[in-house]
Amino acid sequence: MAQKQSLSLEFFPPRDIAAQEKLVRTAKTLQGLNPAYVSVTFGAGGSTRSGTVGAVDLLQNLGFDVAPHLSCVGSTRDELLAILDDYRERGINRIVALRGDLPSGMGGDAGELRYASDLVRLIREHSGDHFNIEVAGYPEMHPQAISMETDLQHFIHKVQQGANSAITQYFFSPHAYFDFVQRVREKGLDIPIVPGIMPITNSSQLLRFSNMCGAEIPRWLRLRLADFGDDRASIRAFGVDVIGRLCQDLLDGGAPGIHFYTLNGADASMAILPKLTFK
Repeated sequence: MAQKQSLSLEFFPPRDIAAQEKLVRTAKTLQGLNPAYVSVTFGAGGSTRSGTVGAVDLLQNLGFDVAPHLSCVGSTRDELLAILDDYRERGINRIVALRGDLPSGMGGDAGELRYASDLVRLIREHSGDHFNIEVAGYPEMHPQAISMETDLQHFIHKVQQGANSAITQYFFSPHAYFDFVQRVREKGLDIPIVPGIMPITNSSQLLRFSNMCGAEIPRWLRLRLADFGDDRASIRAFGVDVIGRLCQDLLDGGAPGIHFYTLNGADASMAILPKLTFK
């Protein structure tokens, strides 16, 4: 491997004072894991824009290298350029560039840029090489794609517009990740593709998330979670074991790192990540 395997973490903007205090506690706890950077999500149509900026400031002040998410759907070019200029002035040099989803009530108004590839190209045209651009990858196919091959072609095109690396949607089968990476490599692209990892802490929440984003929960995993019923402690312990083994399998198989969706909590991350062996 050309570089050391790294850890990165994802947070979302807090919506009130209590949530902000929780984010601060979580971030301080996870700081000991020495993540290469942390990302901050950006709501549909930029609906959490001010919250994203606030969370970026908070995390920067705590000493993290921060990568804000930026989605283009529902935003104008001028709005996006203003955000990029603002982030550059704040010392941000990494962006997670996404298409994003239309917020409810916007109908078919997708804005001036319809795809993540358009956003990546805009960033490069406007900011040159200032930003390290991360894009999303879908080992199990984007839920709106018509086929695996079409989805792969969209990913290739997006990367070719100037992306530096990719973070995947979460999954529970390492084979899905390694197959995706192999298919990308066969197309001649060698960018790092970091697996995105979702902790298992709440079965109903996991089912809801997975239904929305198209992530496949294997039958055996669904059945095991169903057996636990409302026993949250057992679900968390089971989740630590399952996700811990998944992460180590990915690292042992050559993944360039792990991107962990923290859900703004520290418990699952601290139970899993310190036990992993990064090379």
